[in-house]
Amino acid sequence: MKSHETFVKVRYAETDQMGVVYHGNYPQYLEIARIDWLDSLGVSYKNMEEEGIMLPVFELNLKYHKPITFDENIRIETRLRELPNVKIIFDYIIFNETGEKVTSATSTLVFMDSKTRKPIRCPKYIHEKLEG
Repeated sequence: MKSHETFVKVRYAETDQMGVVYHGNYPQYLEIARIDWLDSLGVSYKNMEEEGIMLPVFELNLKYHKPITFDENIRIETRLRELPNVKIIFDYIIFNETGEKVTSATSTLVFMDSKTRKPIRCPKYIHEKLEG
């Protein structure tokens, strides 16, 4: 399936007393990468929300292999696991500056109608962009 790379520079505020990225900040990195991946396909998350479509996180799994420290430039590889229906599943690998895998993760999001808060199928225009 399609993959995309996103680059992020670690800010001081994202680290903890031990000088490493606080574990609670990793989901933000994944969100940055996911939105960047959608943008690269011409799918605007902002437009989706304006159309009444939400994509809340349903499940999130992370495995920390090595720490990341302040001022590192990390690379996040985002890959779509399969074409979506109601759920869309992303796999991520975060690499440090030397190319070592530091984190692996998976997130499952659900397409949802913002008014009814009920799950819906992936909109056709998004599905077509993912197929292309």
